[in-house]
Amino acid sequence: MSVPSPAIVGVLFDKDGTFVDFDATWGPATHAIIHALAGGDPALMRAQAEALRFRLDEKRFAPTSPLISGSSASYGALWGEALGRSDIAALKREIDALAEIESLKALTPIGEPAAALGALKAMGLRLGVATNDAESSARRQIEALGLDEAIEFVAGYDSGHGAKPDSGMVVAFARQIGVAPQRIAMVGDSRHDLEAARAAGALAVAVLSGPADRAELAPLADHIVDDIATLPALFAGLNNAI
Repeated sequence: MSVPSPAIVGVLFDKDGTFVDFDATWGPATHAIIHALAGGDPALMRAQAEALRFRLDEKRFAPTSPLISGSSASYGALWGEALGRSDIAALKREIDALAEIESLKALTPIGEPAAALGALKAMGLRLGVATNDAESSARRQIEALGLDEAIEFVAGYDSGHGAKPDSGMVVAFARQIGVAPQRIAMVGDSRHDLEAARAAGALAVAVLSGPADRAELAPLADHIVDDIATLPALFAGLNNAI
């Protein structure tokens, strides 16, 4: 006899590629950061782009870029090597500060995230964000998109819960809203998001609105949807089936 899955109470969202258009936002932002850190030196710009697998002329990322799902904590040393810098802690602070400014300039939502999150909140679901961006940058983007009233939990790589694909952010969200991780759905566009969900025992929901395709995400996903606009129907169906 199969045991029914517990009702979903909370939904934890990745940010970039989930409700923020990754290429449209971070392509121009990363180009600006590379230019600033190089002081306009073309050779240093090319060195950074090669190390980060970023296409300067297109302002786009190669599929293997470490920036797609990592944080400055994971790729900071690589960036420092390209710049010939050894003060990695200071460099990471510079990258995060520049990222916070430049990402807001190019901030582009996927569809209408406020409508999707508003519908989920109206269903009684508790909502949070878990991102490998810095927390302060994430909060500013969430506010700029008008999502701050719907979202009650925000964790970045620097919030003290670790970074994805570890389970810490998912567990921290579950603890904050007072439920077991099995009653949380983690929604994201990357393997890191789904691995974090599985490590915590949460439901893993993949969205196809980011750089990764279905074939890459399917082995780790409990459910796959095109984008977050379809989530109210998904969670209504899952919870009504219990």
